[in-house]
Amino acid sequence: MTKRQQQPHEIVERALALSRADSCTVIVGERSTAGLRWARNAPTTNGVTRGRTVTVIAAVDGGEGTAAGVVTRSGVTADGLEELVRAAEGAARAAGPAEDAVPPVTGVPQSPGFTEEPDETTAAVFDSFAPALGESFARARSAGRELYGFAHHESVTSYLGTSAGLRLRHDQPTGSAELNAKGADGTGSVWAAVPTRDFSDVDPLALDASLAERLRWSRRRVELPAGRHPTLLPPSAVADLMVYQQTRADARGAAEGRTAFSRPGGGTRVGEKLAALPVTLRTDPAAPGLECAPFVLAGCSTDGISVFDNGLPVGTTEWIRDGVLERLITTRHSAALTGLPVAPYPDNLVLEAGGTRSLDEMIAASGHDGPELLLSSLWYIREVDPATLLVTGLTRDGVFLVRDGEVVGEVNNFRFNESPVGLLSRAVEAGRAERTLARDIGKYFGRTAMPALRIPDFNMSSVSKGV
Repeated sequence: MTKRQQQPHEIVERALALSRADSCTVIVGERSTAGLRWARNAPTTNGVTRGRTVTVIAAVDGGEGTAAGVVTRSGVTADGLEELVRAAEGAARAAGPAEDAVPPVTGVPQSPGFTEEPDETTAAVFDSFAPALGESFARARSAGRELYGFAHHESVTSYLGTSAGLRLRHDQPTGSAELNAKGADGTGSVWAAVPTRDFSDVDPLALDASLAERLRWSRRRVELPAGRHPTLLPPSAVADLMVYQQTRADARGAAEGRTAFSRPGGGTRVGEKLAALPVTLRTDPAAPGLECAPFVLAGCSTDGISVFDNGLPVGTTEWIRDGVLERLITTRHSAALTGLPVAPYPDNLVLEAGGTRSLDEMIAASGHDGPELLLSSLWYIREVDPATLLVTGLTRDGVFLVRDGEVVGEVNNFRFNESPVGLLSRAVEAGRAERTLARDIGKYFGRTAMPALRIPDFNMSSVSKGV
């Protein structure tokens, strides 16, 4: 007889029962993924995978303070669970006191369905998407262009249990489709992508039509030198920059004078106006289409997240309101250090600035006072200077020139040097916010809604040979 695999909630309960630590947190992640890939107008691979990870966080009190040990493993069976728990306890005893140690979170009601099986994705998630994708292949082939790309969907169900009594569950579906189109002769390269929770809202034919238009724009080539150029950033590029900014917006780093949110002379820039536009940057676990865990799920501690905060409720937070910095990311520990409110950072981000125009409408309004650049996406973004949040990166898959509201050709790619904080301060127009997928960081942070931004002087520091 085949031995029954233990359910995730049973793993949580068993690990907690095995614990000899002063307090213990167990997180079980059940993940299933489904994927499609295609190249040159034909499918190449597809598949479905499943897996489980178990994280045990053991806290041990000592004469000098509380130490924490964290061990995460995949493929853990019931027989190997005790060894995992002992490994976490051993790591705690070998560690020094944890600076971020605070009492366990209590008083959070149990999640509905904690003892039920996890959600799963299957290849059926592509039942409507795949036939439409096949139609787009046929249309692209007849028009002499080639489509490449992939579609990915995953379902992650997280089970969190603590020796302090928390029993929480969150189901997180995440999906995306990315398409790249090239001319049949290999000329031109353009990209489009959309995020989704279930692929019911993804239209491959519409994506292909958008790519076909951009390939037409690419037929005329215009060479431009590096320099500061008026530039229209699409929502995807804005998402990459704003996510990068927000992940560096922790209160402790700012209070210690290490970040772009540090006030000269000491303290943080909370209360300071960062943008002339009525910018609101917020997170909301219940944002439609961007839903994420309404409580902290932490498998490690950093300046902005703490394993001791696991299970802490997360609500809506306005990080910037009407252009003014209102909050910085805090754990319970760093909030006490800095005197700022507790503000955990959930897994989504929304930027709004009062704009109502679509990207196409903003293009139509571009280039009447001189040529303006239109970017497609950003790539390989890296930090240069933490004190100013100066980052560098590359444009990719289409930089276009706009004159008098019309795209007149494709421009060479650039390397850029910019600070997201500086861009917000200099933006002169924002479009309407829409769900988008960041090109560079979207694989790790895929739930964003952003507007296009018009920047009068985007710094293209050098010409790039990239595509």
